Amino acid sequence: MSLSVEKLEGSMAKLTIEVPAEEFVKATTAAYNKQKGKFSVPGFRKGKVPQAFIEKMYGPEIFYEDAANALINEYYPKEIEACDEEITSNPEIDVEQIEKGKPFIFTALVALRPEIKLGEYKGVEIEKVETEVTEDEVMAEILKAQKENSRSVPVEDRAAQLDDEVTINFDGYMDDKQFDGGKGENYKLTLGSHTFIEGFEDQIVGKNIGDKFDVNVTFPENYQAEELAGKPAVFKCELLGINAIELPELDDEFASEVSEFDTYEEYKEDTKKILTAKKEKSAKSEKENKLVDKIAENSEVEIPEAMIKYNQEQMYDETAQSMMYQGLNIEQYLKLTGTTKEQLLDKFKDDAIARIKAGLVLDAIVDKEGITPSDEAVEEELKRMAENYQMEYDKLKDLMGEKEMKTLKRDLAAKEALKLIVDNCKEV
Repeated sequence: MSLSVEKLEGSMAKLTIEVPAEEFVKATTAAYNKQKGKFSVPGFRKGKVPQAFIEKMYGPEIFYEDAANALINEYYPKEIEACDEEITSNPEIDVEQIEKGKPFIFTALVALRPEIKLGEYKGVEIEKVETEVTEDEVMAEILKAQKENSRSVPVEDRAAQLDDEVTINFDGYMDDKQFDGGKGENYKLTLGSHTFIEGFEDQIVGKNIGDKFDVNVTFPENYQAEELAGKPAVFKCELLGINAIELPELDDEFASEVSEFDTYEEYKEDTKKILTAKKEKSAKSEKENKLVDKIAENSEVEIPEAMIKYNQEQMYDETAQSMMYQGLNIEQYLKLTGTTKEQLLDKFKDDAIARIKAGLVLDAIVDKEGITPSDEAVEEELKRMAENYQMEYDKLKDLMGEKEMKTLKRDLAAKEALKLIVDNCKEV
């Protein structure tokens, strides 16, 4: 094997990888063994036709595609692992030479980590982020807990009101024809929750159990189902039941039921402490992001399009994984929202660019300041990781290869660089 790197403009590079001829022969033989069961030739039992005979009948190229794919998948990762350049995109592969008796040669067009001309990063001015928790915010959190601990009580002696939970049957019509997805039975709906199309819930207010009535609405112009968007519809409804939502009193009894505290005042004070901690954490993150963004704005860098696309794909995969944890796959999400994969990738583009710039800025500060994480910091991080992964520390450490340790140290150095710019910024 051999690798040559040709650097191109715009932080791109062309990698040329040469695989020995004998390895190509082995790969074609492996391709033959994989496919030989498909060939049926008179005079031979199925699966027993010799490789040379098949190549004579169909040409030696018959096994080239499988052989090439196998060699690319095997040797590309090996070569970039040993490559001194930092590759930041998926490869664009081209086969340059594929012929029996000769080395197999292919190229990979890739993006390299671009150089950045770092702007001023010390003494950067940013607007101060407010962390004080107001009385209204505390009460909003308590009222949320109050609502979560409410109880539903059936009522029969009055009409439906806002905040009631009603049970309804409904059937949607457009131009006197039923439409898909417009029917529901024994559906529970909280009036005033804005769960349904604007105006739907308001028209249930004042109705009594047993009433049958029409609800007239117009679908929003941006409604996900294009055949319904912007069009009027009639829902034939029947009110089956009304439940009033009773909220508990905000007193000591309520506090003891929803918290570890005996009095409402203690519970309220603790709620304020929790909100303050959340706000301070959020403010810290916002401050860091603002600083990095501002330094990135004052820096000069040309990001290869291939690197941006690679990060967009990473963000797409992260979104898919997050949805999987919620019991929804990405294909279902795309269908429900009427979005294509390409449209979702396009939405990620600005965030992908910001993510890349942030990484480049922090790495540049690490290099300029000569930041190297201490052995103690590395050990502490490994212990934290072992705890998170529920692994023994020594076992995790043994599993960490050179590449993984290099990434870990770079991440720790980036955190130190982030602390440096935060400690030296000016809040106005």
